[in-house]
Amino acid sequence: MEDQEEALVQQGEAAEMLLDSDAFSNTINQLVDASFQTFSNTAALEKEKRETAYHHYRALVDIVSTLRQRVTIKDEIVNKSADDSNQTGGE
Repeated sequence: MEDQEEALVQQGEAAEMLLDSDAFSNTINQLVDASFQTFSNTAALEKEKRETAYHHYRALVDIVSTLRQRVTIKDEIVNKSADDSNQTGGE
């Protein structure tokens, strides 16, 4: 496995650990709930407050999406490596 692939696998493993962590999941869920509450409880004239809450929510979604993407990349590299090993081992 190349150095870059190894780094991607390590990032994916670290991301997977975070995503599997109850503390991380609970924290993200609490922050999402707080953003939603702020967004939905603002008055019509509180456009800036609503936009800030929305951007906060989007940032949280981006963090989780990035972590999931890293896990997917790790899985693809690991599966490709296993497939390559199986093909060369069977010859």
